[in-house]
Amino acid sequence: MAFGTRSGFLRGGIAALAIGAMAFGAIAPALTTPVQAAEGPGSVADLAQRLIDAVVNVSTAQNVQGPGAGDQVPMPQMPEGSPFQEFFDDFFGPQGRGGGSGPSRRVQSLGSGFVIDAEQGIVVTNNHVIADADEIEVNFNDGTKLKATVLGKDTKTDLAVLKIDPAKHKLTAVKFGDSGKARIGDWVMAIGNPFGLGGTVTLGIISARNRNINSGPYDSFIQTDAAINRGNSGGPLFNMDGEVIGINTAIISPSGGSIGIGFAIPTEMAVSVIDQLKQFGETRRGWLGVRIQPVTEDVAESLGMNTTKGALVAGLVEGGNVENKEIQPGDVIIRFDGKPVDSARDLPRIVAESPVGKEVEVVVIRKGKEQTVKVKLGRLEEFEKQESKENTDEEGSNQGTEQPAKPASVDVLGMKLAPLDDEMRTRFEIAPEVEGVVVTEVEPNSAAAEKRIAPGEVIVDIGQQAVKSPEDVEKRVDGLRKEGRKNALLMLASKTGELRFVTVRME
Repeated sequence: MAFGTRSGFLRGGIAALAIGAMAFGAIAPALTTPVQAAEGPGSVADLAQRLIDAVVNVSTAQNVQGPGAGDQVPMPQMPEGSPFQEFFDDFFGPQGRGGGSGPSRRVQSLGSGFVIDAEQGIVVTNNHVIADADEIEVNFNDGTKLKATVLGKDTKTDLAVLKIDPAKHKLTAVKFGDSGKARIGDWVMAIGNPFGLGGTVTLGIISARNRNINSGPYDSFIQTDAAINRGNSGGPLFNMDGEVIGINTAIISPSGGSIGIGFAIPTEMAVSVIDQLKQFGETRRGWLGVRIQPVTEDVAESLGMNTTKGALVAGLVEGGNVENKEIQPGDVIIRFDGKPVDSARDLPRIVAESPVGKEVEVVVIRKGKEQTVKVKLGRLEEFEKQESKENTDEEGSNQGTEQPAKPASVDVLGMKLAPLDDEMRTRFEIAPEVEGVVVTEVEPNSAAAEKRIAPGEVIVDIGQQAVKSPEDVEKRVDGLRKEGRKNALLMLASKTGELRFVTVRME
């Protein structure tokens, strides 16, 4: 039997912190007076009793086809007349598990969820709890079982919204709270279905906020030490006011059991997704249409910035009905619609939470100065559909013909460069719209090789100045050296025109 909560492995260490004390003569007795420590909640019994009926167990079933002929396991060799001959004939024969198409089998899994609307019968859980399920059943604390249907689900945030018939059972709903107000150290309570045991209450604190565990594009989890185990997925994480501030979704554990590191999707991110799934059956996320990179220390130094905050725009992307022409490659986005962008991973989440079609102000740093530009957001899902269709249409496209390269006219920063003429375009299959200077060779162990610059990439600009010839590159690098710069910021284009920024050492 499978259980819902995702798990992984984490290696960690323990750091010891020694605190020293110093005596201060006559005032020492005052400093050593015992201080009353703040206590946790004496009991959460009343809170648990009020909330537990709103938390449900989510049981799913799926028909899985048995192994086919290609999965056939060879029959062991046995002496003639062996007493196990008949057994192995049954097991490995055409009707057994080792051969033929095999009969379908029933796979079940268990997770958790909670009611958010008693009148309409709306239940929230994790997408991975109900993914690929043929049947979904919601089990209540009093033993009542109801069939559920999926209103909508979202793989990016791992959320799903279910509907049950409210006329068949008296439902208790819980309310969402503001996870943005939750602080590290606040008490929280988790209720769920660990290991299929049924309604179970655990207590702990918020251990950390804004955790990125690389499970999706919008990671910003609440970390808690309230025990979360397999089967707790989709269950609520409550504050001490009985409000849901998170949806339990993942654990880090070498054994699959709780080691005090669990993660919940914060409601400040989940509520808008849940509302969209309820209303439309799908998500409708904002789309800015930019490719971004982190602002590293090298990039900040190359751009004359004092901090590494913001998201570096590596290029614009068409599609999804976005109007973003006022943004330029090389801009560093530091605020979006009044919200600060502290890092590159903040921007996709902030944009996705914004309404489609909204006109927003974006504050960027462009050539060392702050500027405010306006954009009209498109819809992410429209762009993804368009991109998927284009990728399908491009399959089987013709390949270019390999031709000898002309000698590179300039050798800079470990790269041999050549003008981007028709011969170079053919040799490296570079799209007609790409302009700049082509890299024909990269010297091993050079500064360029460290940044994984490859032959066929095209240098579009250096230090936010366009280059059209190998000589332009050489002059620009010399100019940056005279300015005292240690790194050169290169905008590179792939053969299809996709842009990225790299900083290359000039020392």
